[in-house]
Amino acid sequence: QVQLVETGGGMVQAGGSLRLSCAASGFTLRYYAIGWFRQAPGKEREGVSCLSSSDGIAYYADSVKGRFTISRDNEKKMVFLQMDSLNVEDTAIYYCAADPWALGDACMRDEYDYWGQGAQVTVSG
Repeated sequence: QVQLVETGGGMVQAGGSLRLSCAASGFTLRYYAIGWFRQAPGKEREGVSCLSSSDGIAYYADSVKGRFTISRDNEKKMVFLQMDSLNVEDTAIYYCAADPWALGDACMRDEYDYWGQGAQVTVSG
């Protein structure tokens, strides 16, 4: 079955970097749009960055543009989110998501059917 497993979360000081990884199994990653979402305490889950399956067009939330980079390795069935210049507002649980029909250009939560269990990212000031 489709499985997504996130790793790489942790605690970092403001201004630091973290790299999240997501291992995909049970499906052919190259045919799926992928995304990273996050949910902070008391807030709704929001799209951080998404990447289409075909044309390589990436979406970034305004709050992370220029600081975060999404990438994928279809051969290794891995998805990554490089997070630089982290600030306390980035503290959240980060989820990897995939879907064969999502466009990847708008990062809408409802477009994605498959989700990982989440990885905690905590940024201290």
